[in-house]
Amino acid sequence: MSIFNTGMNPFKKTKVVPVFVTITSDYAKYAAAAISSLMRHSNPKRHYRVIIMYDKLRLIDRWRLRNMVTRNVAIEFHKMKYNLYMQIIVRYCAKRTGSGDFFSNAVYYYRAFIARLFPQYDKGIYIDSDTILTGDIGELYDIDLGEKVIAARVDPKVAGVPEFVRYVENALGVPAKEYVNSGVLLMDLKKLRKLHYITKMTDLIREYDADLVAPDQDYLNVILKGQIKHLGREWNCQPEGESYRGAKLLHFNLSKKPWYHEDVTCGELFWKAAKGTGFYGDLMREKESYTIDEAKEAQMKIEALIKKADELSKMEKPIFDSGVSS
Repeated sequence: MSIFNTGMNPFKKTKVVPVFVTITSDYAKYAAAAISSLMRHSNPKRHYRVIIMYDKLRLIDRWRLRNMVTRNVAIEFHKMKYNLYMQIIVRYCAKRTGSGDFFSNAVYYYRAFIARLFPQYDKGIYIDSDTILTGDIGELYDIDLGEKVIAARVDPKVAGVPEFVRYVENALGVPAKEYVNSGVLLMDLKKLRKLHYITKMTDLIREYDADLVAPDQDYLNVILKGQIKHLGREWNCQPEGESYRGAKLLHFNLSKKPWYHEDVTCGELFWKAAKGTGFYGDLMREKESYTIDEAKEAQMKIEALIKKADELSKMEKPIFDSGVSS
């Protein structure tokens, strides 16, 4: 075991809550705030293990993340390997370089490997690095999935934009009222292994080489159509534009990030969590150096994403065959 994998090992009779985060060094400082907030709101009577899946992560970043461990929250590092599945994904991402290709980094696909790489867990949680916990993530873990494979929240960013609604319904063949955001996932890992999820996803990539708006999220919705339990707003609240009252997890989705802008709703909660990490100075410098031109560029990317969704929504039939999901 690496010296970087540290923290109190859960007692054998205690059920650990595994929480997965996928990052590169560029995302480490944001993930640190998410992990800090998780620790602050964890139940002291339970044990949690944060598994950080990464490709390129600087030694100093691993040390700083390692030093965050607490009595009941351990941290584990898992370096992603370029196996056949990853090679397919990397080649696919390399082609996605247009103005509307907002999610063309392979790191977005790491969550698809969780079930395969961690057979010791039957259930797990995935969270994006741009999230902040305001409640105990153990409560999310305790939700009964029943016969469903995963639980996630219907994506409010899609429901609120007509172009996105038409895209997911016409191009993906998924009802907009069922299309979920993949930034927070509660997963039945046994069922995902039984479905051979990563194989299904890479098979679709190879067969269709499809031009999509949010590829990793789109594949999730297409493959698991009808097999997703819908979470309430409290477990994936996107505070810009919706009520954050009663939220247990905040998600600073898309371009409105507190480490760039002053006027972000609930941004103070991010900074409160960031102060408990070794990345606070880095985050402050990043905010101070963020320029108007960079803000305009971020907005242009969102506009290009909407334009792409509008263009793809005009397809006569869905991209994938109706028999993809199972």
